[in-house]
Amino acid sequence: METNFLLEAIIYLSAAVVCVPIAKRFGLSSILGYLFAGIVIGPSLFGFIGEKGQDIMHFAEFGVVMMLFLIGLELEPHKFWKMRKFILGMGSMQVLGTAAVLFYGTQLLLDWNWQTSLTVALALALSSTAIVLQTLKEKGNSNTKVGRSSFAVLLFQDIAVIPILAIIPLLASDFSIAQNEDLSHSIITDFPAWAQTLVVVGTITAIYFIGKYVLVPLLRIVAKTRLQELFTASALLVVVGVSYLMELVGLSPALGAFMAGVVLANSEFRHELEGDIAPFKGLLLGLFFIGVGASINFLLIFENPLFILIFVIALTLLKFLVLYFVGYVYNNNTDQNLQFSIGLSQAGEFGFVIMSFSTALNIVPNNLANKVLAIIALSMLFTPFLTLINERLILPNVGVKRKEEKPDDPVIDEQNEIIIAGFGHFGSTIGRLLRANKLNITVLDHDSDRVELLRKMGFKVYYGDATRVELLKAAGAEQAKLFIAAIDNPQTNLKLVELVRKNFPNLKVLARARNRIDAYELIDQGVDKFYRETLYTAVNMGVDALVQMGSRKYTATRQGQQFIRYDEETTLKLAKKRHDKMAYLVTVQEEVELQEELLKQDLYAQNEGNDHAWESDFLKKDSQEERDLRF
Repeated sequence: METNFLLEAIIYLSAAVVCVPIAKRFGLSSILGYLFAGIVIGPSLFGFIGEKGQDIMHFAEFGVVMMLFLIGLELEPHKFWKMRKFILGMGSMQVLGTAAVLFYGTQLLLDWNWQTSLTVALALALSSTAIVLQTLKEKGNSNTKVGRSSFAVLLFQDIAVIPILAIIPLLASDFSIAQNEDLSHSIITDFPAWAQTLVVVGTITAIYFIGKYVLVPLLRIVAKTRLQELFTASALLVVVGVSYLMELVGLSPALGAFMAGVVLANSEFRHELEGDIAPFKGLLLGLFFIGVGASINFLLIFENPLFILIFVIALTLLKFLVLYFVGYVYNNNTDQNLQFSIGLSQAGEFGFVIMSFSTALNIVPNNLANKVLAIIALSMLFTPFLTLINERLILPNVGVKRKEEKPDDPVIDEQNEIIIAGFGHFGSTIGRLLRANKLNITVLDHDSDRVELLRKMGFKVYYGDATRVELLKAAGAEQAKLFIAAIDNPQTNLKLVELVRKNFPNLKVLARARNRIDAYELIDQGVDKFYRETLYTAVNMGVDALVQMGSRKYTATRQGQQFIRYDEETTLKLAKKRHDKMAYLVTVQEEVELQEELLKQDLYAQNEGNDHAWESDFLKKDSQEERDLRF
């Protein structure tokens, strides 16, 4: 039966639209929603798509291709050099340590030949870049020590894929390669193993230099046309072209996309490419996770439940222990190490690539390869659950123990009238202003590195997750007068405000909002004191622009304050109508016209009153006239 592309697209998107919101509603990761969506529509359950899972991973592979392109795009040499000790140190310890234990363990316990053991060990030593980066982003941990450690290990793994895929042909015998018809697409199929390795390495090197001296100049020519869609199409052509070239020499298209990203990372087009492709990144990763969920062969698992489940548990535990040791060597705290170790304890998407490549070369038997693929998919499926257990059950207890063990991290023994949750750049500015005016504050922050640093600087900051009612009570929320929600992540900040409003209704809340959309959500929670970052920064710049164009400083500042007041009133009105698109648009147009008219009237009233406040030149002139009259 011929596949209907539009029907499959509808099924994929419908499953995501249904399953992901349900997962988020129960406080689970969106990744779990995508995985469950894939399981539901996959051949193992309802069978809406895919015949034995063959066509599903085409969607998944394209998602990985684009993901790897974006990762390569972020790999700037100066960043790599700055993090070289973490990347090479942490990454090599994790990959080599895990691979070595798996290699010797499978040989001793399962009696595999050394080629099979080495290939499987290398495939399972890699973690899922897609899952880890998406989880860090959702939890707001990308810029914490956990995020930096995770990124260092993942970056080493992504780079390590290149030599791994180059080494694999050396493990295959000439007879195995000749016997397999699946390699007919490769132009180097008939080459001896050593020649294949040289061609692969030479192709990767050639891609870098061709990209730097040919592709980037071509992109400059295209950019001069000032046609955005043509530029985006040219960039995608580079990605697809390089991916196809890698496929011709028997390597993964995803690896080619990664190389294309690295080539363009140092060009002046990097940020423009990120902006063009970023809107599609989430959808493509979602398709990848749906593909992973759909590719889980439950029939194979039911036939070999003991072997597969024990292997999954052993693999997860092994990677957790190796990662925990790596984190311990690099001085991660207990809570950081748990998040870091559990977050990377799964196998990764490159395992699919390596197993597919090794199966085509007859290094790994087909039946065993299918079992390994099931192990990879299950380990990825379990990771969000392990992360949830860690957050809900383990970290709260570990946090308490850290406070008891560390003399410089005491329990909250003071209860002030003001509580600030989140002490990054935004929250610390508020805190310094309040402290300068002799107001005592209690500060809560979930980044243990930041807590330790701020304590050394003299701030009384307490480590903990502010979205826990127990911690808020310990901080004195029941007696406090003012609560300032200043967490960087808008979703976490909204969740915190909802929690505070529900459990401490008498506590006055001031909340940080990144933009008007965030403000609408806060209004729904009954918060009338919200502070939009984009509004105040933009108004300040507008005030300076008015001054530069000849307006008086006082007049411009007054107009800016009036604009903020009118805009805040408008936001309260628009929040009630935002779900009715037509009414919302009409109200926006009316309010914009009203704001402009009111500001014109305010300006006219100021000019009529000859308001010269803050006008030093006018005051000097007036003072000089008085002196002249006296003398």
